[in-house]
Amino acid sequence: MTIHAGHPFPTPDDPVRRLRGRLGGTVSLWTAGDDTERAGLTVTSWLVAGGDPGRVLALLDPDADLTELLLGTGRGVVQLLSWADRDLADAFAGIAPAPGGPWRMAAWDQNTHGPRLATATAWALVSVETEVEVGWSRLVTCTLDEVMVGEDPAPLVHRRGRYVPPGD
Repeated sequence: MTIHAGHPFPTPDDPVRRLRGRLGGTVSLWTAGDDTERAGLTVTSWLVAGGDPGRVLALLDPDADLTELLLGTGRGVVQLLSWADRDLADAFAGIAPAPGGPWRMAAWDQNTHGPRLATATAWALVSVETEVEVGWSRLVTCTLDEVMVGEDPAPLVHRRGRYVPPGD
């Protein structure tokens, strides 16, 4: 990774990207794999759909290691990040250095669907249902296999290219 002073994604003339940035959203970390091979990706373009079973839909980078591994294994973990996880979010997004890799920045609990952030208070185990190309992304629809929703006094929210402090 090259560290530079400029913005890593300079797109002031891209009205679609600017519109999406104004939507804002809770920051999630998607993970997949096991102790021998694992991948993770910070995702804010996602939503949850009710139903039986419930589903989670996300726009994932088609070139990301996470996308390949998630689609290959058919299973993953979606965890919501907290304000304290800002550095972890940036590391998994590939926009901040992570000496030794982002997996060394936190404790993880391995399960059948992939690694789960040990400190996450809200998370879901998911199974891939469908995936399709949408614009420059892969729209991945997953069924919710198991969901844990705990307290989130300081959720990590991203809007207009930056994190928004809790309560703002």
